[in-house]
Amino acid sequence: MRTTPRRRPWRRVLALLGSAALALAGAIALPGTAEAANILTNPGLESGSLSPWSCTGSLGQVVSSPVHSGSKALAGAVSSSDIAQCGQTVPVQPNTTYTLSGWVRGSYVYLGVDGGASTWTSSPSAYSRLSVAFTTGAAQTSATVYVHGWYAQGTYYADDIGLDGPGGGGGGPDTQAPSAPTGLTSTGKTSSSVSLTWGASSDNTGVTAYDVYSGSSRVLSVSGTSATVGGLSPSTGYTFSVRARDAAGNVSGASNSVSVTTNAGSGGTAFKQAAPYLYEGWGDPPNVPTVMSATGVKWFTMAFMLDGGGCNPMWDSTRPLTGGVDQSVINQVRSAGGDIVPSFGGWQGSKLGANCSSASALAGALQKVIDAYGLKAIDMDIENTDEFENEAVQARILTALKTVKANNPGLRTIVTFGTSTTGPSYYGNRLIEQAKSIGADIDVFTIMPFDFGGGSDMYGNTVNATEGLKAKLKSTFGWDDATAYAHIGISGMNGLSDQQENTTPAIWTQIRDWANSHHIARLAYWAVNRDRSCPGGGVVSNCSGISQSTWQFTSITAGFTG
Repeated sequence: MRTTPRRRPWRRVLALLGSAALALAGAIALPGTAEAANILTNPGLESGSLSPWSCTGSLGQVVSSPVHSGSKALAGAVSSSDIAQCGQTVPVQPNTTYTLSGWVRGSYVYLGVDGGASTWTSSPSAYSRLSVAFTTGAAQTSATVYVHGWYAQGTYYADDIGLDGPGGGGGGPDTQAPSAPTGLTSTGKTSSSVSLTWGASSDNTGVTAYDVYSGSSRVLSVSGTSATVGGLSPSTGYTFSVRARDAAGNVSGASNSVSVTTNAGSGGTAFKQAAPYLYEGWGDPPNVPTVMSATGVKWFTMAFMLDGGGCNPMWDSTRPLTGGVDQSVINQVRSAGGDIVPSFGGWQGSKLGANCSSASALAGALQKVIDAYGLKAIDMDIENTDEFENEAVQARILTALKTVKANNPGLRTIVTFGTSTTGPSYYGNRLIEQAKSIGADIDVFTIMPFDFGGGSDMYGNTVNATEGLKAKLKSTFGWDDATAYAHIGISGMNGLSDQQENTTPAIWTQIRDWANSHHIARLAYWAVNRDRSCPGGGVVSNCSGISQSTWQFTSITAGFTG
């Protein structure tokens, strides 16, 4: 267990480019008087883009809730190994006092300037204002301000960040941008990184930094003409470009673009997820902290995100995207160290895939949910005649997934669909072929091996169906066995299915063990609401219809490691 942080970690000082020495005690010159003017760009993230903020590990996102003012805020998805530090470098005047302030929300949120003063607070349930003053050094012309969270303390939020004081570049503002970098090329790659090099830019006062972009997101800032972008996904395509920046904040045009696909690594996606379905819409929804504590499960698949009208995402078409019971449950999951993946679609209801008018409109709806919750993954449960059997809607969904994946580096995309006992049906095969044709770069193809229309061997049928999916992925994408398995998910049904098939705890344990031994990507089942005993109870919403211990299927699922 980590102790409560008492100070800003010293290793943070090197996290961002542009650290500048601040005035030392005993300096002879007296500081100038700061003028009350915010010199930061995009201080409230209202542009909808992070730029010119840069976040470590690509862990920063612009979200629509919660905000302090306006309609946008910054969310930093802190991990156990990264504090999700987001910073911005601005020109300043030497020997001048500045005041840095901002509104923050979360556990242990820090605000400060590289190489100098900082402050922090813990305010997990509401925005709180932080403020700190600092004085620039006698020859200082730029400063990097930052905000970050603390290791494993959950996502933090920041809004309305201000740096009050005079802008830099005394003697008249520098408005000339550097020339664009040239000759961007990739010099090497692994399953998780890409190395790049480019030709230097020129500028009237000198280039201070080069910003590396993946798509439209700035992922790295360096001082030289080479960089290695890490934290990437195996077997994934990325498009990079570079822009030069000077001390006054002028930014060049983009270099040429270079597209690189990372290596497969050992098994393809390196994405593993044990995430049983949880539904707040029926079935006596369980107390999530109780389930997590009793079973050790960390992920849940939250069902179902549908169309609330006008291609507007809402839980079950009726519950609000944020601020309702679903967000409360998500907050509980994350407070307990877990996370969720929302499931869009399902068997019935008004679905976004079928009702949004175009792929771009659907991508916009998906993006609203991604922004609202700072998501790491999304699942499209493609079923029934309106989506699964409709070729145009299949293509619309896959194109929208391709779009949001390109716009959200690191986002994992999952498609879930029905299957026969021997593998994908005609519609499932078409879905896989369309994904290849469109270049959707789907991370996980998840089958639902139940409601086969007969058959009692649920273990054998599940294995056969999964092997059939593996063969289809190999033939379509040209993958080897390991890579194909690493793109596969299984989503079962605990206890009695709609067609009276019986998956017992013993059978589900066999399926989990097979999934682990073949290193597939995802294991789920429908649903935690039903993970309770009611032998002879039939197919109902709040129990499995068989004899079992409470939360037994969830405990088994939590043992999936891939």
